[in-house]
Amino acid sequence: MSPTSPANPGRPTRRLTTAQALVAFLARQYTERDGRRQRLISATWGIFGHGNVAGIGQALVEAGGCGNGTAAHPMPYLQGRNEQAMVHAAVGYARQSGRLSAHAVTTSIGPGATNLVTGAALATINRLPVLLLPGDTFATRPADPVLQQLEVPHAGDVSVNDCLRPVSRYFDRITRPEALIPAALQAMRVLADPAETGAVTLALPQDVQAEAYDWPLDFFAERDWHVRRPAPDAHELEAAVRAVRSARRPLIVAGGGIRHSAAEETLAAFTAATRIPVASTQAGKGALRHDHPADVGGIGHTGTATADELARTADLVIGVGTRFSDFTTASGTLFADPTVRFLHLNITAFDAHKLAALPLVADARAGLEALTAALAGRGYRVDPAYETEYTGAKEAWEERVEASFATPDPTARPTQTQVLGLLDALATEDDILINAAGSLPGDLHKLWRQRSRDQYHVEYGYSCMGYEIPAAIGVLLAVGAREPHRPVWALVGDGTYLMNPTEIVTAVQENLPLKLLILQNHGYASIGGLSESVGAERFGTAYRHRDAEGGFTGPPLPVDLAANAASLGMRVLRAITVDELREALLEARGAEGPTCVYVETETPDTVSGPPPAQAWWDVPVAETASRPAAVKAREEYDRQAAARRRHL
Repeated sequence: MSPTSPANPGRPTRRLTTAQALVAFLARQYTERDGRRQRLISATWGIFGHGNVAGIGQALVEAGGCGNGTAAHPMPYLQGRNEQAMVHAAVGYARQSGRLSAHAVTTSIGPGATNLVTGAALATINRLPVLLLPGDTFATRPADPVLQQLEVPHAGDVSVNDCLRPVSRYFDRITRPEALIPAALQAMRVLADPAETGAVTLALPQDVQAEAYDWPLDFFAERDWHVRRPAPDAHELEAAVRAVRSARRPLIVAGGGIRHSAAEETLAAFTAATRIPVASTQAGKGALRHDHPADVGGIGHTGTATADELARTADLVIGVGTRFSDFTTASGTLFADPTVRFLHLNITAFDAHKLAALPLVADARAGLEALTAALAGRGYRVDPAYETEYTGAKEAWEERVEASFATPDPTARPTQTQVLGLLDALATEDDILINAAGSLPGDLHKLWRQRSRDQYHVEYGYSCMGYEIPAAIGVLLAVGAREPHRPVWALVGDGTYLMNPTEIVTAVQENLPLKLLILQNHGYASIGGLSESVGAERFGTAYRHRDAEGGFTGPPLPVDLAANAASLGMRVLRAITVDELREALLEARGAEGPTCVYVETETPDTVSGPPPAQAWWDVPVAETASRPAAVKAREEYDRQAAARRRHL
């Protein structure tokens, strides 16, 4: 440490490399909301190569990342196996932490950096914070090109890291040490901003990482980033109150913003006062418990009949913290009442104005509190007949759930919905379920009985295959010592498992009690069904040997995913029948180490299969075709598309 430096006259400084300074800075950043304070960046994931090993890698050693450091503010290090998976793990951690704490991810240049793009897109689309620290090519260009450098003849300042610009909420390339100071502060601002958060990228040229600089000690002072709860504008609030009071058949659509704002109790109080029913998006499921009188289940293409019928007749749709994606709106066909209006409570104005809604721009909890208080003295409550209607419809849907979960033959191979039923019977409010892609999200959205605010963890903003296993690791790290008793389940099909199983090794290394449930159905079941519905005849969706004509209709491939999971270090429990699966799930739930349950599922029949889609989803069908399947599918497509409308 030097008392002053020419670059910072009169100010005490500390001489560190850029990488060392960044790690020291990150270890001293905190968020604060509602009086609760925690580290903003609590750990760093990393895979090292020539672009970051001598910079960030060396800095993490200095900062006590190996667990044996002596720094006052150590920065723990987590070893990943795949760069995309490290981002998924960081996202799982951030979601479980309520977006109040996040992880950083460091990679080398080249493939390591470009592997971040998918994870960054997932984080930004889902509005979840993660800090990306990819290495970059030399700023001083002593060797040009360096190993793994992309040369762009018309632009010398472009590298592969520029791929991260469109999927990052903030991006900067640190070409001089002193440029880190404003960039790092901006990065923290975005990560901690509930309206702006997502992936943040600081690209770090490898020579700059290792370059020393005299840093002002103020840069390393502890900083608290307040996570604000903006209240609604008085004019917008009054307009919202008028809209609610004039509604005959209002419906709330609860999105992920409820969870991010920890507004579940506030929503319950609002529904207790108004008796307005609540439907949930994939991200919003858990806003109310499944047995809450006002909860009518998932909405949209993967929703329940109860919620979707209410949506079709609603005259006011109150969105709370949702993006109104095409699955939620059934591609613009769901909200069918000619007089329907929209009121959208959202922390971002961009989302609050969707569907030509009356905007109520505010934090979800603050907005619901204000709306509840404003309505309290005006005597609003839905007609009792409407309440009786939706509670009766909910009871009828529950009978369909029971039929899907039923296992009349305990010696038979289970269907996928029967697998979920067995897990449903076993789960308590402590269990956390993680899923992202395939046919499971649709079944879960329709059928799963959420018992706690954070039990249902389905990533459906990007619906990224391969998210589940690393995200479960992130969730387990967030649960940590606070709630070590909570079982965390990663639910994957064989297609998803084959995309990204490598972080099993990380779970084994960290001895995390991951519960991995693999459902083997020999292909892409979800896309297979979609392919059939759009006239593509399940082409390329089955995992089978080629037949004599070159198609994929031969015997199933002799792939043993259970053996693969065991080879990566997991304890594996194989189940064939319903009874065996029940015992395996019970054993896995109580296991202290990483444990896999493997089961081959049966093709569902009309009794044990899930209810069909209760609303449409727009996947364009070939307008001209000679094959009968496509011709028929186009006729159905034109019929459904005719009901689409733009809400203006």
